Amino acid sequence: FFLFRRTMGSVRVCLRTWLRLSLICVTALSSNLAVVAKMYRKPNIVLILTDDLDVAIGGMVRHIMHFVASPLCCPSRASILTGKYPHNHHVINNTLEGNCSSLAWQKSQESATFPLLLQKLAYYQTFFAGKYLNEYGNPEAGGVEYVPPGWDYWFALEKNSKYYNYTLSVNGKPQRHGQNYSQDYLTDVLASVSLEFLSYKSNYRPFFMMVSTPAPHSPWTAAPQYEGRFSDIKAPRDPSFNVHGKDKHWLIRQAKTPMTNSSVEFLDDAFQKRWRTLLSVDDLVEKVVKNLEARGELENTYIMFTSDNGYHTGQFSLPVDKRQLYEFDIRVPLLVRGPNIKPNQTSPMLIANVDLGPTILDMAGININQTKMDGISFLPLMNGQSNSSSWRTDMLVEYEGEGSNISDPACPLLGPGVSECFPDCVCEDSYNNTYACVRTVSTSTNLQYCEFDDSEVFVEVYNLTADPFQLTNIAKSIEQEVLEKMNHRLMMLQSCSGQSCRTAGVFDARYKFDPRLMFNDHGPHISRLHQALK
Repeated sequence: FFLFRRTMGSVRVCLRTWLRLSLICVTALSSNLAVVAKMYRKPNIVLILTDDLDVAIGGMVRHIMHFVASPLCCPSRASILTGKYPHNHHVINNTLEGNCSSLAWQKSQESATFPLLLQKLAYYQTFFAGKYLNEYGNPEAGGVEYVPPGWDYWFALEKNSKYYNYTLSVNGKPQRHGQNYSQDYLTDVLASVSLEFLSYKSNYRPFFMMVSTPAPHSPWTAAPQYEGRFSDIKAPRDPSFNVHGKDKHWLIRQAKTPMTNSSVEFLDDAFQKRWRTLLSVDDLVEKVVKNLEARGELENTYIMFTSDNGYHTGQFSLPVDKRQLYEFDIRVPLLVRGPNIKPNQTSPMLIANVDLGPTILDMAGININQTKMDGISFLPLMNGQSNSSSWRTDMLVEYEGEGSNISDPACPLLGPGVSECFPDCVCEDSYNNTYACVRTVSTSTNLQYCEFDDSEVFVEVYNLTADPFQLTNIAKSIEQEVLEKMNHRLMMLQSCSGQSCRTAGVFDARYKFDPRLMFNDHGPHISRLHQALK
């Protein structure tokens, strides 16, 4: 695994946290007979989920092809829990109206999440601690008294990421916390309750433990002992930093380039604070791993580490946020270790967060064909039982833009519909920032194709082999045949469900490129996802 430590201005990978864990996926099992005997038991599974941790702009390796189905917290978390794309689980944003932890979500989707299947089909004891869905605990959806099905032990944060002054639902009872570091700092509280679970759980049943930290989400509050760290670093100045996206959709084109000094100072400060919060995540992971090792359970436990979405700090002159289609917002870290996973593996295969649930079920011995999940298990890729040539080459990214039909008083010239605006009227989102993309990775192709539900019916296409930072939109220069195939594949993915999401489909040569066919009814904020909620 890694630690977010820094020496002499360069991020370094540290083995302290994961002990013998290596980058992407891995540790070798010892060959002694005792460990071999343990392998006949169902494995334990630990999922550690961070919030807004990106892979493309620092701190993690770039060669892990792991992407999210939506670059926003609640839709992405819903995809992790259900193994479904947003058009199938119908969570479109972080609001109750957008189906985030709503009564409709509870009735339609929570009865088929992977933790419930672990509990019902494989007799797992299940534990959750941390941020669940952004609107969890809303009184209109049952409050903190509501405990979703599938969880034996429940320590969930009310609503969005915080570090102090929050309320936890402890098995349906509110537990309020203040701002005393030793008692209330949320990342440390999650570490403590996780260790408590490991001490009081049954030793006769396998367990699944999901720990969902607030870090590195805003408000970026570090533990006191880490507040002075990283004061000499700045956000990465990669080739897309503070560059005008002149050939991109209008929301990117409206960004001011160069950024104001105040915006640059703000994003650099945010970058430092985000890294500081992650030092406590390091501590949490180290405690969990050491506890499992001391209990003799580490060799029979899968541990997965990932994030719900990426983040940007200055790319294409957008100060800080997510919600965009580019690699820095949709590509996230993924590290796994566990039984039969060989050391020092990396994988060029395309893995999506809709695959996490199916993979965890596969680890538990559950046949994912019994589910309606869109994803597929990547466990065979890690233990060498799958032929990479048969692996999927495409995945879907969907996002429903957020914004109001009234103008932002601070930015009236931008008109109605913008949101997440900075003081200098650089807005990070809008209602017609609604798009769908197909991300393609194969031995010969590394492409991204996206269509927008806006007045321009805008299309963006990137060849990431030649242009890894997505500086040049090649939609107007790429071959017509490629456009037709990508457009066709995107339409098929946006209407897929279950098994059909995992196969490429048959391309009809008579098909003609027409991005207007992507969305049900052309016009602002009328997308396939939005219609699904009506």
